[in-house]
Amino acid sequence: VEFLYCDLASMKSIRQFVQRFRAKNCPLHVLVNNAGVMLVPERKTEDGFEEHFGLNYLGHFLLTNLLLDTLKQSGTHSHNARIITVSSATHYVGKLHLNDLQSRCSYSPHGAYAQSKLALVLFTYRLQHLLTANGSHVTANVVDPGVVNTELYKHVFWVVKVAKWMTAWLFFKTPEEGASTSIYAAVSPEMEGAGGCYLYNEERTKSADIAYDEELQRRLWTESCKMVGISDEFNRVP
Repeated sequence: VEFLYCDLASMKSIRQFVQRFRAKNCPLHVLVNNAGVMLVPERKTEDGFEEHFGLNYLGHFLLTNLLLDTLKQSGTHSHNARIITVSSATHYVGKLHLNDLQSRCSYSPHGAYAQSKLALVLFTYRLQHLLTANGSHVTANVVDPGVVNTELYKHVFWVVKVAKWMTAWLFFKTPEEGASTSIYAAVSPEMEGAGGCYLYNEERTKSADIAYDEELQRRLWTESCKMVGISDEFNRVP
């Protein structure tokens, strides 16, 4: 195990991390996009992005795109490189506001969090479409870990915290249990060559209907490229 620092809330840090990783000339067979914040008060990243959207979504969008060449070089016909992105069941109630992705007009911690998680599903489906169209030996899937007992809930109301403390042992998954579907997506032989899937409890299931909107996927991708400052050439595939 080797540690390299990367702050997903900083575009500069992400680019520096990718440079350090590439300098090692290592293959990259599995990328798990798992960092996130939830229900934080209204605040911005150092790049001026609303924190949920900037960290949960844009950070992973940029990181994945900057590592795509390495992933493509690492995957083979019999052993695809794999991208696993962690979303949430909250995406089912999320709405993507393309004209206000930064929630400037009306900020809601719940709405901003749900939007970031919906964006991750849309991103995954568009990414898989582009990978397939380019004949890349890389798959992209999205995972719902379930309700997991972690520090992610530190910004919820105190009443919810008390309820969580009292019932977590019964209703919440342990971090190990919460990681199981991500691990399944990363290493299971059953997932070899399978991309564009939404996984829950190690099974393929249906995501929100809006997530399958290909026009919305394309528009989000194009806007995301502008926001993080990368070329949109990859998206010119039909």
